[in-house]
Amino acid sequence: MPKDPLAEVFGYPIGNMSQEAVNHRQGRLCPFHNSSGLNCTKNSATDPLGVCTIFAGDAVAITCPVRLRQDMLIVADAAQFFFPRGTRHVALTEVRLNDVHGKSAGNIDIVLVALDEQNQIIDFGALEVQAVYISGNVSNAFKEYMKDPVANCSMEWPSKNYPTPDYLSSSRKRLVPQMIYKGGILNKWGKKMAVAVHRAFFDQLPTLKEVDQTEAEIAWFVYDLKYDTAIDRYKLERAEVKYTKFRDALDTIATPEPGNINGFLSYLEARVKTGKFMGTPPQPELPPDVEPLPDVFGEQRENAGDK
Repeated sequence: MPKDPLAEVFGYPIGNMSQEAVNHRQGRLCPFHNSSGLNCTKNSATDPLGVCTIFAGDAVAITCPVRLRQDMLIVADAAQFFFPRGTRHVALTEVRLNDVHGKSAGNIDIVLVALDEQNQIIDFGALEVQAVYISGNVSNAFKEYMKDPVANCSMEWPSKNYPTPDYLSSSRKRLVPQMIYKGGILNKWGKKMAVAVHRAFFDQLPTLKEVDQTEAEIAWFVYDLKYDTAIDRYKLERAEVKYTKFRDALDTIATPEPGNINGFLSYLEARVKTGKFMGTPPQPELPPDVEPLPDVFGEQRENAGDK
């Protein structure tokens, strides 16, 4: 039977029984600068799903974008890409972005605003933070763990509907719509965009055409989680930075790699032979802050990649 899929709950490894970890579990607190306040608000303000990361084999997968805000490293990194060194700036969270018709294109996770000596805005850049969706059910494992963390931190968990990261759906259903709507507007305005992702997420993306930093329109900040035995916690560290053009990156990520046409023809032949002319329409899942897109991929997943 598989081990407990949970890696971190309310900011701490599930086996960490320090007073700080206990306080965060009991208070449903978020240690990673949640923009909604001190408490975790993932899925619910009053009964949050406090899972920050899950195990994916021997590695961990970040399932909550707020987890990537540890020490605000992502803000410092993005500022160095957006502005000349030493530029005074402030960070705004959950910034609404409208199109020319006044219709929402979604909220930008973090906008960094550069100010002059008179506090007038002289520039800005947008930072998007992307976690991974979960395929399977993580809620039941979380609820069982929270009943008794000491007893259940090493529990085994049934393999049926076992939670696993779904990087493909996360890029196609979350990242691509954000790049089309929000990124498209920012690019038209000539503003830079940064994307913060976990290494495991970035490694599942198609290979992006890189450019020099001076020519870049998007900076992809890739982070790892390193376990620190001294404090029994995971620490966020920048692993690498990739610089790309906006259109090149969007086209690469949004365009599926075709399989062999013979396999598709065999599938059509089987449908014809069995007389199965009507299929079951997919039920597209819509992320909470973007407009609908045609669901050409047809997957359904539990939305655990949002705050």
